[in-house]
Amino acid sequence: MGKRSDKHITYQPHAHKIKHLITHRAQPTSTVGDVKLNTANTDDTLEVAEQLATFVQDELAGGSHAQAEEFWEKLSAVLAQYQPQIEECLQQRQHLQTQIDAWLLDKSNQPSEVEPFLRSIGYLVDNPTPTQVTTSGVDPEIAHIAGPQLVVPVDNARYALNAANARWGSLYDAFYGTDALPIDAPGAPGTQDSAAYNPARGQKVIAHVRTLLDEHFPLAHGTHADTTAYFVAEGNLQASTEDGSTTALAKQSQFIGYTGNQSAPQTVLLQKHGLHLELLIDPQHNIGKTDKAGIADVRLESAVSTIMDLEDSVSAVDAADKVAAYANWLGLMAANLTATFTKGDDTINRRLNPDTSAINAAGQPITIKRRSLMLVRCVGLHMQTDMVRLNNKPMPETIVDVAIAAWCAQAALGTSQALDTLQNSRSGSIYLVMPKLHGPSEVALVVELLASIESLLGLAPNTIKMGIMDEERRTSVNLAACIAAASERVVFINTGFLDRTGDDIHTQMEAGPVLPKAEIKSSGWLNAYENANVAVGLAMGLPGHAQIGKGMWARPDDMAAMLAEKSTHPRSGATTAWVPSPVAATLHALHYLATDVRAHQIELAGTPHNRNAALQAMLTPALLPSDRQLSPAEVQRELENNVQGILGYVTRWVGQGVGCSKVPDIDNVALMEDRATLRISSQHIANWLHHGLLSEEQVRSTMQQMASVVDAQNASDPDYQPMTNDLATSIPFAAALELVFTGRTQPCGYTEPTLTAHRRRQKDLQN
Repeated sequence: MGKRSDKHITYQPHAHKIKHLITHRAQPTSTVGDVKLNTANTDDTLEVAEQLATFVQDELAGGSHAQAEEFWEKLSAVLAQYQPQIEECLQQRQHLQTQIDAWLLDKSNQPSEVEPFLRSIGYLVDNPTPTQVTTSGVDPEIAHIAGPQLVVPVDNARYALNAANARWGSLYDAFYGTDALPIDAPGAPGTQDSAAYNPARGQKVIAHVRTLLDEHFPLAHGTHADTTAYFVAEGNLQASTEDGSTTALAKQSQFIGYTGNQSAPQTVLLQKHGLHLELLIDPQHNIGKTDKAGIADVRLESAVSTIMDLEDSVSAVDAADKVAAYANWLGLMAANLTATFTKGDDTINRRLNPDTSAINAAGQPITIKRRSLMLVRCVGLHMQTDMVRLNNKPMPETIVDVAIAAWCAQAALGTSQALDTLQNSRSGSIYLVMPKLHGPSEVALVVELLASIESLLGLAPNTIKMGIMDEERRTSVNLAACIAAASERVVFINTGFLDRTGDDIHTQMEAGPVLPKAEIKSSGWLNAYENANVAVGLAMGLPGHAQIGKGMWARPDDMAAMLAEKSTHPRSGATTAWVPSPVAATLHALHYLATDVRAHQIELAGTPHNRNAALQAMLTPALLPSDRQLSPAEVQRELENNVQGILGYVTRWVGQGVGCSKVPDIDNVALMEDRATLRISSQHIANWLHHGLLSEEQVRSTMQQMASVVDAQNASDPDYQPMTNDLATSIPFAAALELVFTGRTQPCGYTEPTLTAHRRRQKDLQN
């Protein structure tokens, strides 16, 4: 980058090896659009890591030095204004926690007095006057279509593209390759064989999918299993049957369109509850030529939306890591991201699937969306980064994330020919998900920050929409006020057991020892939290403006259980729920075919919700009853489960820089894990340590024992470095110990500071 009189490149080493920075003096005030932001003084100096500075100039500013310099000057003003406010929020969190600890330690206080106490210190606020969400310019995938949602680390281009393209999934593949359709014993006719296609199992899959077609898209007479051909006549879908008769769909409104000829369509599009299903007809296909109707596949609209993650599922600890993630997000928004990889003997080039066209029942052309609507999740307010420093002080990473992610997303708001069939938001919106906010004051601060970033980038007000992660206790108990604070921007609320429980344990650490984790899942506060999230969202008018979400199914290889259990999410009135893979999205989409979510929401909205009772339940910790004594075996089993989970994930995050992956649990069941796993497990151990159910020696001994187990579970990974080779020097092992033994004093029980410090050590060692 060139030099100006007020800016120059410096070479200044830092602990994590960021050496190249651009530096400039800030002006007394900076104007960002119509917003004037005051910097601290004329001596303010902004430093930016060279990797980030280069990315901004070359990729975002298109090589324009002047545009890049203008961005940094305006961002320095934003940083100067909001950094102190964010720091004040973090201090307020600690101040509130100190008061809660003291109140809990005073045994003269009664549980019935907790609500007035929390109100007296400002932890609880009054519900707002009736406020309805007015978010406008929202895409149908957010406002109207109920369906699965993927969350994927955006630092992995292949995974990100897979998720974006998971808008459609093959029901044939989903049932053939998983236990969603029972797999017979080895050697039986219906056995799945990964080495070669098994026609017997294939026929079982086809028969099962035909049954699903009869269930969701019934014919006026007969069944889809008896159909020999489909054709379009007079705007209706018709079907020929084996006996020579003709029938039609029982509900012609379900027929959306087709491609090819009316007499012999190549594809047929159907719809139910806003989700599309597509029959692919190709008598020459390997599967189609064995099918009496020539159907080669049945594809279901699946991951309607995807959160591209910069937070819990990503291991990004320096400028190099973060820029790689930003570059992938930019590639997704500009629709030019590609990933090349080998699969068997084939080289595969992956890119975004373009939209396609079809002819509707009236004979008019229509567009079929082929990609998930993409949101991006930024990091929380508690994260600091030294890839951008003001006056040699690390800055809130949230501000950098929001500014860079929003600028990247501007690429998707263009009108270039390249975006004609690849655009993300057709409504001209940018969707940012904000995690780990504590209460309405922090939500309001982020709303102000988003307005400043819009002005900085020249975006119209409320272009940037906001997803609120309902995963912190102070947000849950003040959810209505949080939504009201973002009523013109909110497009998403959700629930998440792991983070929410981790925060609950930490907040009420002094209340006593908590129940085993499995029992917490059925506790009163957790059920009240799940129900209140939907009830408050409906009362605030989210339908038609925003998603109401539910948490992750963590067992990606256990699809039969998911089909059996996860149907509760759409029936709860939630419009989306997280799934761990594209295949899981396709199977979970069947729940939304079976459930009219909007009808359930209308019914629930007419059912009285006792907010006071829900609040009381959420304020009641899941404590071990005073008259219940856990046996030594029960305590040890719980400890081993927690420790194995921590070590299994830390070895990936710290040791390999992998933020999200399938990690085997203590019973060798693969779980899709991210940082939330560490938060709940480390807080649970910290709680039992604090209350004497565990000893430090017992924890250390179990850590050593479980290190051997985790090493054995990862023995086939050539990139894995065993901890037990030398526990004293193993950085992942040290990180696990620190997570547990500092868990009680770590603000909110967050794991990121410990993980980041140890990952940097690991990278330094590897480099």
